[in-house]
Amino acid sequence: MILSVFLSFGQKNNILALIPQPKTFIQKNGSFKIKATLQIFTENGQPQNTKSAKLFLDQVNLGYGIKGNVNNKESQHSAILLKTNPDSNYRAEGYHLTVEKKKITIEGSPQGVFYGLQTLAQLVQQNQKKLSVPCCEIIDYPEFSWRGMHLDVSRHFFPLSFIKKYIDYLSMYKMNTFHWHLTDDQGWRIEIKKYPKLTQTGAWRNYTLNGHYSTMPQQFDSTRYGGFYTQEEIREVVDYAQKRFVTIVPEIEMPGHALAALSAYPELSCSGGHFEVIGNWGVFEDVFCTKEETFTFLQDVLSEVMDLFPGKYIHIGGDECPKERWKKCPVCQQRIKDEGLKDENKLQSYFIARIEKFVNSKSRSIIGWDEILEGGLAPNATVMSWRGTEGGLAAAKLKHNVVMAPGSHCYFDYYQGNPKFEPLAIGGFIPVEKVYQFDPIPAGLNPEENKYILGGQANVWTEYIPDGKQVEYMIFPRMCALSEALWTYPQNRDFESFKKRLLSHLKLYDHLNINYSKAMFALKFQVSKGKAPLTVTLAGEPGIEIRYNTDGSELTGKTILYSSPISISKTCLLQAGNFSGGKLCSPVLSQQFYVNPATGKNVTLTYPPHENYNVGGAATLTDGILGRIPWYGGEWLGFNGKNCEAILDLEKTTKISKVIVDVLNAESSWIYLPKSIEVFISPDGVNFTSVKKISEKEIVEMQRKMILETDGLQTRYLKIVVENNGKIPDGKPGAGYDAWLFVDEILVE
Repeated sequence: MILSVFLSFGQKNNILALIPQPKTFIQKNGSFKIKATLQIFTENGQPQNTKSAKLFLDQVNLGYGIKGNVNNKESQHSAILLKTNPDSNYRAEGYHLTVEKKKITIEGSPQGVFYGLQTLAQLVQQNQKKLSVPCCEIIDYPEFSWRGMHLDVSRHFFPLSFIKKYIDYLSMYKMNTFHWHLTDDQGWRIEIKKYPKLTQTGAWRNYTLNGHYSTMPQQFDSTRYGGFYTQEEIREVVDYAQKRFVTIVPEIEMPGHALAALSAYPELSCSGGHFEVIGNWGVFEDVFCTKEETFTFLQDVLSEVMDLFPGKYIHIGGDECPKERWKKCPVCQQRIKDEGLKDENKLQSYFIARIEKFVNSKSRSIIGWDEILEGGLAPNATVMSWRGTEGGLAAAKLKHNVVMAPGSHCYFDYYQGNPKFEPLAIGGFIPVEKVYQFDPIPAGLNPEENKYILGGQANVWTEYIPDGKQVEYMIFPRMCALSEALWTYPQNRDFESFKKRLLSHLKLYDHLNINYSKAMFALKFQVSKGKAPLTVTLAGEPGIEIRYNTDGSELTGKTILYSSPISISKTCLLQAGNFSGGKLCSPVLSQQFYVNPATGKNVTLTYPPHENYNVGGAATLTDGILGRIPWYGGEWLGFNGKNCEAILDLEKTTKISKVIVDVLNAESSWIYLPKSIEVFISPDGVNFTSVKKISEKEIVEMQRKMILETDGLQTRYLKIVVENNGKIPDGKPGAGYDAWLFVDEILVE
């Protein structure tokens, strides 16, 4: 139905309401009139084009009651002609769409023809009850071959009907890969006939975390929760996807994230103990043992998986695998000795390489998260880079194929707007504009190495996404932005143009009852950084007036009308809203500012924050805003394995009694409290003297705002050293990796 309903929402007199934007578009005079009976002709009766034509006609009939026929002979009636053309100029997924007054022709590969029909659906205009397509010519093909969307069904389970709907959403925007995350600690979701307990036991948990992981004390419900897909249902979904030219990549997690499997077959663990399907989020120590029985089990499982999914790739996970159990396991230690391995990292590499050899023997290939690089990459593996771009960069230089899915741009479980008005999410901040800026090819590769970047995808982890409606909210309209980032050449992309084209798509979502986010159109503010007093610039929808106050009173149609940036010279609560006809027509923007001697002052950092968490730079530490929890990426600076060393110029000698440093504790995201915080003073910014240091124990007791008493000392310059926690210890999320340190505001009293 999606295609058909699209027809009535094309922007009038603007036939470029196309997402993704095509490579070339030439507008011509006149239009093709769509009659009550629509004829589609498939040249030589090409079977795949016939299937695409029938899907299109079914959708048009549902939306408008327009009937149609599919034939293999061309006639003179109002018609659409579908032609398979092996011409390499159209590329594997390309098409050539020509709209004339009497005929529409779509030619290309079968997949290209299907995408041409998607474009045709977006081109159709409605004037009263009459439908037409403006005459034009389009030649189009994608920039990247892997254009994907991921969905985690382990943390929360989604019915078959929604999985099909999700595939519809992908195909509507010319996405060609569905990464189906089927197994994890919180549930095993695929029937394996040889091992029935995987779904009898592993598909169900007895409790689930309520609220955010970081909220203490944690609260849990006691409801039995779960579900799984039978092999018959899997085949049904695979067939559904194939008709829409979407390839499904199943993910079977190994060697970590295995508690659901171990709850069913505990003998595959290192300890052999009792396990349960976990209802909490995070990383857990119990993983698959490297005993022979484990490899037999996994080969059996993968054999059934490969029988169900005909695509080239099988995703084997490989991420976040703690090594603590292996270090104490006699079987694993003997394996390290027998195979001549250096350590447990090499043991993981051995594990992945052995699985890859089996998968390759079935004429398939493995893909895994970028942790599979550690200890040595399996010979033919493809890497999915999620911890930034570094893993993908390293893999491409080793001549391995790469799919980019960095947390900086592609994690759709992150917030996309002000958390105050958004459903609960894991944290972070990825607005539509940032998704649109995504370029899968990282800096640092030469033209030959660029060829190994297959494309990109967005990941939808569902710890905080309990149902299909919330999935829709998290992916729309960010998926539209991603589709254009992966399909359209960078030089043809323009965010302002995209926003205008998106408006007609939002009308479609309203009609289809798709629960999309409006965060990109919300009232926004920007704070001047690195100077005092602070100034705040407000921006909303064009033509809508903005009113604000700073005294905490209610916003009304008589509140101060915004006309120029607002000066913030003292601690206050800024409130603002969009008004139309004297009435508030948006959520109220509410931001607390804490003004103190450090606010707006210049800050210099010894070590730069990680590129993914550096919005606003060093001046973020003195912008008067405390970072939100759950964490919201634009308000925190993130340091991976590095200290935060900040030198602050107060501009004049100032008496200080306290220095307050705001830090974040979010262990499930590998963000840890610092080991220590130390304050130094200096009259000249060169020679510093330590005046106060607090220990890890004191930090743990304070948890967030770290208060360092300085006894009324006089200084112009302050140096604050926030010590990173270092390597994450065993038993903690991210064990063995560098800890993240997140720091926000530095306040002085």
